[in-house]
Amino acid sequence: MSARGLVLLGQCMPCIKQNASKIRIRRMELDKNLNMYFKKDTFFFAHDPQKVCKTGDIVLIRELPERLTRLITHKVEKVVYPLGDITDPISGKKVVVGKYREDIEMANQLFGKSEKAFDYDKAPARGRLEGTKDFTHGETYIKYHEDGKDQPFAV
Repeated sequence: MSARGLVLLGQCMPCIKQNASKIRIRRMELDKNLNMYFKKDTFFFAHDPQKVCKTGDIVLIRELPERLTRLITHKVEKVVYPLGDITDPISGKKVVVGKYREDIEMANQLFGKSEKAFDYDKAPARGRLEGTKDFTHGETYIKYHEDGKDQPFAV
């Protein structure tokens, strides 16, 4: 459809489509009456047969040369930032609250590490709690009615 190869950065959202991921692109739109910018969300369906991105990941998507279906117009290029591990986009360093992890480690070396301090090097990667507390891997579906049953994957 388009030969320009548009690349967008967005966040992966829960999706019920097969071989596709729903990506939210957030832009700032100017309201000329108030002379202020407001958030405007646009949603695209991106071809993702391997399910590379999970809900909450920040991904790069590229426009396909022609549409696969009526809705699928883009494809997932790569996962830029997985959900959970915050990385500063400019320096590329890992961040905890408002400080770099390196600065926290240097302070721990100078003043001694607390016994209750969290060790980020020993922490497991995302996915350890799949099925118990992390339900981003499950197949999502639309909940049409309340039947009293627990429906953890409903959208």
